This record gives sequence, structure tokens and C-alpha cells, in this order.
Amino acid sequence: MKRLAILLLLTAPMVVFAWPWSQDMMNQPSIKPQEGTQTPFPKRSVPYSIPYGGELTQVANREEAKELENPIPVNDKSLKKGKQLFKIYCGACHGLLGKADKSSPIAEKIGAIPLIGDYVQKDLTEGWIWGTITYGSYVMPAYGDPTGNADGKGSNDLSVDERWHVVNYLRNQLVADANGGAAVTATAQASTDAASAVN
Repeated sequence: MKRLAILLLLTAPMVVFAWPWSQDMMNQPSIKPQEGTQTPFPKRSVPYSIPYGGELTQVANREEAKELENPIPVNDKSLKKGKQLFKIYCGACHGLLGKADKSSPIAEKIGAIPLIGDYVQKDLTEGWIWGTITYGSYVMPAYGDPTGNADGKGSNDLSVDERWHVVNYLRNQLVADANGGAAVTATAQASTDAASAVN
């Protein structure tokens, strides 16, 4: 019994220091992308855009984004990129077809809205949708600003341009995909036809 007590006294400090609350690596000082002020580049450096293509978000919140114009033309390339990103980032909550139905295991639990109805497709501006992707909403996380949500949590997963590609897909192809069709909207078809005529 005495040996067991001595053994416990010797091993207890090792167990305590290795316990899950010892997270020194996780809590070290660091700066996330788009956090704080950007330091100027050194002279003669080759600039690169932040993050991995695109530019810094120029609006402070979702409300300011409401009147933004979509700078990305609606074409096959944009729709393909938007669809790919939609499936990765939006499909888990809104469903792969944007219906927020039982195809998404968490849609009902978090109150995700369907993206194929008139509210999203006709009532909201493209800037508002882009701002919602950037800064999040009540339950939805922010995908363009690491401090975008009211609770100060978010991510920097999508560049400015990538968020516009998702908007293009959501407004010009998602409904057709949800209804089982492959046709794109008239805007996207006109852009594709114009690009084909140039080539």
C-alpha cells in the first residue's frame, strides 16, 4: 500500500502537465489573415494578393455590402467554381441543392433557410448575399472575415472573388440544379455565348 502511494505521488505531476488543458501550442500569440492593420511590403518585394487570390474585404459589415455590384461576370467558369465552393462550404447546412431539407442532417436543427426560394433568389441583392457569406448571420459562420460574427468568430476560408463565384452560382444555376435541369439563366447563357463569339 505504501509503495502504491509513493508511485501515485511520483506519477501525478506528469499526468497533470499532460492533461488536455495544457494547450500551450494552441494559445501562442499569432495574427490571423485580415486581422489588424496590414504592414507595408518591403521595398522591391513582389506583392501577392490576400488571401491566395483576390483582395482585402473593403466593407465593414453585411449592411454595407448590400449595394455592392458583382464584379465577376456570370459564365461557365464562374458557375463551375461557384458550384464547387458551394458544395464544400454551403452544402452541409443548406443541402447540396440549396433546399435545406432532409438531405442536410443539420438544416432543421440550426434553422438553415432554403436558397432556391424567392426570398433569396429575388428579394435579396447579390451584395447582401456576398456580405452574408463574408460576415455570416445569426447561426451561419463568417467565411471571409475571422472576426465577422457577433461572437467574434469566423474564418478566412473564401477570398473576395471566391465569394462572388458562390453568389453567381447561387443566383444563376442553383435553382436549375435543384429542379434537375442543366440550363443556366439567361444572364449566364448570354455571357457564355458572348465569350464563344469572341473565340
